[in-house]
Amino acid sequence: MSRRLTTLLAAGTIALLTAIGVATPAAAAVSREQKLAVLSSWTQTSASSYTAWNSARVNRAPWTEYAFDWSTDYCSSSPDNPLGFNFSLSCYRHDFGYRNHKAMGIFPANKSRLDSAFYADLKRVCATYNTVVRPACYSLAWTYYQAVSVFGSVAAVQQSDLDRAARMKTDAERAAARH
Repeated sequence: MSRRLTTLLAAGTIALLTAIGVATPAAAAVSREQKLAVLSSWTQTSASSYTAWNSARVNRAPWTEYAFDWSTDYCSSSPDNPLGFNFSLSCYRHDFGYRNHKAMGIFPANKSRLDSAFYADLKRVCATYNTVVRPACYSLAWTYYQAVSVFGSVAAVQQSDLDRAARMKTDAERAAARH
């Protein structure tokens, strides 16, 4: 069985047992392998991975023994809600992935996947907006992704990138209003 499948199955089993009350993450000392399995399951590109992470974020008590770093600066010095598009939770999960993979000493091998998960999260955010403004959102999502992919931080997003997306959004809204 592949390592990724094993990791996903382990994390799924832990989540299932916790949900039905048979076991809790705090029931015994958490091994490095258990922590890695959960960390990996919460930082994949899928919507279910995001949902599992967000559920744990909202209810951290069952995960206390894992000693995850939940700190965040959201989108660093770039806007969390550029042009009204809410990227804050996507940035939060990205911070979670970076901080915890670094703490486990496995960041370099996982950076690309963490950045891809970030981009997938941003695109899911964009998909919730009206089709008229969605292209501007996708443009910003790509810019934020490129910033973390190349520089490791969305702080590299330039004002010119925001201005370009703002023009796209304004032009699309004007075009929609004319029709």
